[in-house]
Amino acid sequence: MADKPSFYITTPIYYVNAAPHLGTAYCTILCDVMARYKRAMGYDVKFLTGLDEHGEKVQRTAEEHDMTPQAWCDSLAPAFHDIWHTLEISNDDFIRTTEPRQIAAVTELWNRMKDAGYIYKDSYDGWYCVPEETYFTETQVAKADEERHTEGQHLCPDCGRPLERVKEESWFFKLSAFQDKLLALYDEHPDFVMPDFRMREVRTFVESGLKDISVSRTSFDWGIPVPFDDKHVTYVWFDALLNYATAVGFGNPDMADEYARRWPAQFHVVGKDIIRFHCVIWPAMLMAIGDALPEHVFAHGFLMVRDDATGQTRKMSKSLGNAIAPQDVIDLLGVEGYRYYFMTDCVPGEDGGISYGRMEQVYNADLANSWGNLVSRSLNMSAKYFDGKTPTLADGWADAANPLKDIAEGIVERYAAHMDRIAYVAAKDEIMELVHAANHYIEDSMPWAVAKDPARADELTAIIANLLETIRICAHLLSPFMPSTSAEVLRRMSLEGEADTRDLAAACAWGGLKGGVEVTKGDALFPRLGSK
Repeated sequence: MADKPSFYITTPIYYVNAAPHLGTAYCTILCDVMARYKRAMGYDVKFLTGLDEHGEKVQRTAEEHDMTPQAWCDSLAPAFHDIWHTLEISNDDFIRTTEPRQIAAVTELWNRMKDAGYIYKDSYDGWYCVPEETYFTETQVAKADEERHTEGQHLCPDCGRPLERVKEESWFFKLSAFQDKLLALYDEHPDFVMPDFRMREVRTFVESGLKDISVSRTSFDWGIPVPFDDKHVTYVWFDALLNYATAVGFGNPDMADEYARRWPAQFHVVGKDIIRFHCVIWPAMLMAIGDALPEHVFAHGFLMVRDDATGQTRKMSKSLGNAIAPQDVIDLLGVEGYRYYFMTDCVPGEDGGISYGRMEQVYNADLANSWGNLVSRSLNMSAKYFDGKTPTLADGWADAANPLKDIAEGIVERYAAHMDRIAYVAAKDEIMELVHAANHYIEDSMPWAVAKDPARADELTAIIANLLETIRICAHLLSPFMPSTSAEVLRRMSLEGEADTRDLAAACAWGGLKGGVEVTKGDALFPRLGSK
């Protein structure tokens, strides 16, 4: 793989306080689509996901279930593996922060931080949210209390749950020393935080002033020990953020070559609620130890539940009775429909309003009526008119002008420009323009009428060839979103060898269709959904 450019993408590591939910699945599929796309563009991809298993929240949850923290983590890990397998997630690594490699890396981090002079011991006295694993200043808490009109109870500014007063000895990281350096980073790399409106949020936060942060705890013991102070364990975020570097060899001399090749990551994809950790604390940590910074942090929005009748959106929660589990959507749309809907109807970076009604609408319009219909009709006509095969193609057939070829010209470049920015909705629009044009082409060219006239045999060959070539190209472009369906479409056209392409531009060049090979009609790829 040394001759291929490296591409490294990560999800956040997910808390083991509950089973995977729609939001974690959304983020993971966002990364999977990018990983699959980059592999198709010829990159040597590493795609990391995993679990955040330390911290007071995990310890308390385990105690509530009469389990040790490690046993609790071990009991939930299979649920993540299982749902990622079901959703066709192609991750290359799955890290757990209780693994020896993470412990070694965090130990290395502490020692390098100490040597660099960016940590010191002091006492912490302030507010802490256990569910969010976050400290808050008196100013932040007072502002939140004022906005919520709380009386006698201080609530978390982020999640609204009760805060706890924490007073204990702690090691601190000199985050305040990096304010100017972070602002310079944002100036020099304006796409370090994506989308751009998230960058503005981060910049405003940093400009308001940074305070040193507590990075160790003594009130519980479920964490990685501080190597030079056995009374302290590592604060969960100081541990968790390092996983991205751990997975490619940080702290492991035997992986020095791998680390040099893989680090820094091209993309950290995270929820908008944790951008301060990833866009402020994490780069400051790396600056402190003199290491390279990730190229981009992409913050996606939240999934909101939309009422089909009123159009209003509300936060998803069990208490409101509007929670949707991944399996609920799989049962409705299938795995491929699930992936397509969330990647192409919810704009990455923005909050997305989802509903069963909208899911059904998108599925029927795009997949059943457009893409699935195009594949079914075209393969059926090829089998019917050419003895179960694709047409036998004359030399130079691909040079002839036709409206589908015109749209396909340059489509990979247009598609790639969107995909590289995680602008999946726009990338989908490029593909669907060609799909819709092909469906109109069928109606305009009327191959069923042409087939009745033997004198128009060459015209019929051209029509069906153009349709099959369009399908072949679209299957490749849709593969990151719906890998199994695209592989099945190519199989039905006797093009199995193209399913795992590593040169998308070449694969989508007009003229790659094989003539005179078997065509399999098969069942409908996306049977139309009825009203529920």
